[in-house]
Amino acid sequence: MNRSLPSRSRRFTVLVAVAASTVLTVAGCSSSSGGKKSEESAGGVSVGKATTPRMTIAMITHAVPGDTFWDTIRKGAQAAAAKDNIKLVYSSDPNGGNQANLVQNAIDQKVDGIAVTLAKPDAMKGTVAKAVRAGIPVVGFNSGVDDWQKQGLLQYFGQDETVAGEAVGKKLSSLGAKKVACVIQEQGQVALEARCAGVKKGFSGTTENLFVNGADMPSVQSTITAKLKQDPSIDYVVTLAAPVALTATQAVSGGGSKAKVATFDLNKELVKAIQGGSIQFAVDQQPYLQGYLAVDSLWLYKNNGNYSGGGVAPVLTGPAFVDKSNVAAVATFAAKGTR
Repeated sequence: MNRSLPSRSRRFTVLVAVAASTVLTVAGCSSSSGGKKSEESAGGVSVGKATTPRMTIAMITHAVPGDTFWDTIRKGAQAAAAKDNIKLVYSSDPNGGNQANLVQNAIDQKVDGIAVTLAKPDAMKGTVAKAVRAGIPVVGFNSGVDDWQKQGLLQYFGQDETVAGEAVGKKLSSLGAKKVACVIQEQGQVALEARCAGVKKGFSGTTENLFVNGADMPSVQSTITAKLKQDPSIDYVVTLAAPVALTATQAVSGGGSKAKVATFDLNKELVKAIQGGSIQFAVDQQPYLQGYLAVDSLWLYKNNGNYSGGGVAPVLTGPAFVDKSNVAAVATFAAKGTR
């Protein structure tokens, strides 16, 4: 797969590669509590299982209901849990205050570790600090690359969203784009806003942010359609999630626009759209890998005192571009829901 990793992230590539080699020993998904049932559901692949004492890990995300991206993260987490003899307790809420309450619930349950996203770091700060004071190991993933160290997390697994956005901006420039609408489906979500800021920084043309309600796809479609009709000079629509991208293609078609669509993140339907030409490219941050590493890292910390990135550097899982030139390499995995 073609990669577009800037120089400042190359030093972390080895860490990702080593971690990824571990992932190749497992596949598919499992039940949230691990065990034989989860091994059988992993596409018939036999998964080795740790004999270390049973652990309970809480994974707490800001997932919006219906976003298939989080299904992929959860599958990775479940695969690691099955291998490591871990009971995985997954919960999510896109509201920062509610997500913080879920962290408090995990503290009250005296879990052995917490894997958390920091999409709204200010809302999470107080409760995450309580977990750290309680002696519970906490790792971050997916969102919070600029905040995980400030909040006392042990490790972080994910994509530098500003770097990824810059890479997209440069690619759009190379494709001859002149004006871009960057669609943000959740206002105030730091990772999403960092992506669009990165696009603006790396792009030689002009950009404009367009805020939509990602929980209401008919509204997303109508908002994008209206924007394209109002400004026909927009020649690229950049979305920040696969479901929004697929909806954007409908908006382009329905509105009679000639704009092209590119996006962050993958799912199996989006892979088909790239193959069919309705979406030009996607940026893959490897969510399965994020979920897997977040859970596996807590097992390694508990049983061997390991810190990925030495506790001072994030482990980067992206960005990587997927387009017609290399989409076949990930299509099989995307069909399984693991890419």
